[in-house]
Amino acid sequence: MSDDNNAAKELVETLKDGERGLANAADKLRDGDHAEWASTLQRLSEQRAGFHREIVALGHDYGEDVDESGSLAGTLHRGWISLKDALTGDDASAVLTAAVTGEDHAVSEYEKALGQDLSAGFRQVVTQQHAAVVAARDEIKALQTRA
Repeated sequence: MSDDNNAAKELVETLKDGERGLANAADKLRDGDHAEWASTLQRLSEQRAGFHREIVALGHDYGEDVDESGSLAGTLHRGWISLKDALTGDDASAVLTAAVTGEDHAVSEYEKALGQDLSAGFRQVVTQQHAAVVAARDEIKALQTRA
């Protein structure tokens, strides 16, 4: 028996957190000196939404509802929580630092999922998404060097 359902639920929560966090970060930067960074963060937010939909659709194919909300304890430990504090100020560098923290968390959630017994089809999707999330984190880190 694979661990697809449990991994999918965790990834869906992580992706929803990332989608919201990246969109909030984009909103924060949109009217400042770094509007182009906002476009990047918005694009990555939309990427997360697409990844979320892809995993939910896979779950439906297997007869599972993986789009349930996690527990309160699970929500509190998510990496995007730190973004809230950064978004209260106007410091672009702090927003990017919080975004990288969120992305680091997402990468670790994908790596945790890849360490589980996943079905071949689901593993392929998770592997592809993991590579894209790592690339997104690196892209945000590159923005940090220009902050």
